Amino acid sequence: MLAVQPDGQRLHARGADRDRPVGPRARHLGHLDEIYEHLLYEDAQTAHIVKLVPELADQAVILNGVAKTYAMTGWRVGWMIGPSDVIKAALSFQSHLTSNVNNVAQEAARAAVSGSLDAVDEMRVAFDRRRRLIVDMLRQIDGFDVPTPKGAFYVYPSVERLLGREIRGRVANTSGELADLILDEVEVAAVSGRGLSAPPASALLPRPADDDLVEGITRVQELFA
Repeated sequence: MLAVQPDGQRLHARGADRDRPVGPRARHLGHLDEIYEHLLYEDAQTAHIVKLVPELADQAVILNGVAKTYAMTGWRVGWMIGPSDVIKAALSFQSHLTSNVNNVAQEAARAAVSGSLDAVDEMRVAFDRRRRLIVDMLRQIDGFDVPTPKGAFYVYPSVERLLGREIRGRVANTSGELADLILDEVEVAAVSGRGLSAPPASALLPRPADDDLVEGITRVQELFA
C-alpha cells in the first residue's frame, strides 16, 4: 500500500472514514508519503493514517523531507519513521547505494526543521493565491475541466474534451501529445498526468511566480480561443 498526503479525498472527513477500515485488513507493510503535509488550503487537513488506524503502527513506514515544506528540493534530505528492523535494513541499503547526506545539507535541514514555520506560512499564502488564480484562469478555457486542489502546488485539469480536436493544424490524441502541442505552440510547459496516477486525460501545470503564471496561462487561453 502506498498513500500520498494529500491525495484529494484524504483531505476531507470522508477520506478519514475511508482509511479507518484499512487497519483490520492490512497484512503488508505500508509506505506513507506525507511530503505535502503543511501545504494545505481551505478546510483541508492532513489525516495521518497511523493516527486514524493505530493497527498500522507496526507495519507502516512514514516518509517525509525538507523538499516541499521548506522549498529545499535540491538538498535531497528526507527521513523515515518505521519499525526498527525496516529502518535498519533501509540504512544498510542506503549507505551502500548513495553514501550519506553531506554535512552542509544536514546543517541546513536541521536549521529548517528546528525553526518556526513562519516562512512556510508565508509560502503557503503565496501558493494559495496562485492556486486560486490558475484555477480561475484555466476554467475560462473551453475544454478544460479543472477541479480545485486543496493541497500541494499543482493543478490537474482534465483535458479530455480537447483530445481529437484540431488546434492550429494539429490533433492531439493523448494528454502527452497535448502537452507537447502547448509547448511547441506557446512555449508553456505542461506534463501529462498519465505517469503521475492522474487520469490519462489530465495535464499537470506547476504554479510558478505570479507574473509568469498570468503570462503562461494567458498564452494557453489564446491557443484554445
